[in-house]
Amino acid sequence: MKKLKYIFISLFALTMALSCDDDGGDSKLNLKTSAVPDIQKVEGSQPIIDLLAIQEGEDVSISFTADIGMGTVSSMDVVGYYFAADGSVEKVVLANDVTTFPTTLTLSKQQLIDTFAALNSDADFSLGDQLVITGDLTLEDGTVVSMLTDAGGRNYGTDIQNSPLFKVTQTYNVSCPSDLGGTYTALSSGASTDSGPTPDENPITDYPYDIVLTDNGGGSYTLSDAFGGLYILWYDIYGLTFEVEGDITDVCGTLSGSFTDPFGANVTIDGVVNGDGTITYTWVNDFGDTGTTTLTKVP
Repeated sequence: MKKLKYIFISLFALTMALSCDDDGGDSKLNLKTSAVPDIQKVEGSQPIIDLLAIQEGEDVSISFTADIGMGTVSSMDVVGYYFAADGSVEKVVLANDVTTFPTTLTLSKQQLIDTFAALNSDADFSLGDQLVITGDLTLEDGTVVSMLTDAGGRNYGTDIQNSPLFKVTQTYNVSCPSDLGGTYTALSSGASTDSGPTPDENPITDYPYDIVLTDNGGGSYTLSDAFGGLYILWYDIYGLTFEVEGDITDVCGTLSGSFTDPFGANVTIDGVVNGDGTITYTWVNDFGDTGTTTLTKVP
């Protein structure tokens, strides 16, 4: 039987560590606090690295702010990771020893070419490349806190990733302009591996539901219910009576995404934007549950 997990946000623990170092007795707790950056795209600036513009010889320019999301630091190195479509990763320092917050940085196409060894000309920008901006923080005791490893792996948990208070990274996809936001009618078909759902609900075909696709900018979207109502249909018996959001990214009509569901399982999404404007995506979770959803935009 699946059971909902109660997730205790480690941000709460971080806050407590910042404010309390006494356990109520004679001893002192040896608590070490940390910090995280807050990286935000400048409103109105380009949310992606527009591949179509580059192919036409035009310039591109991205602007973002670097600030402290939580904690106390002595300085920040603003860093960029270039994830090439061929799988290579390159890390560079974009601004060293920043001490004034927030600070704003702007990068042109030529500056990107001059900064990253993987980029020598317009022709080196490829569909599927990603530029990820974050910060390496130096704490007051000299400890350096990095959000990503040198190889680009994540050094923080999902609570930090999903925090509404700050964004520790910003991603610029080398992609095409995208405009998928809106309300859609959904038809979902799927099968659960769980024994709980009733036989007439599992498997299910063309289950109707309404989904809102929220545009987060830069080809990034949030599905109001990634499962098109199927989790509610199947797992209300376990107390799941709410929609489960999921994030997807549109790269020139190819959709992908991953997130953790309320049962603690990883969910991956793959899909396409069809020629008629409909969207079709499939999802699978760690339990082996699967589903396919077709979205039709409401006029």
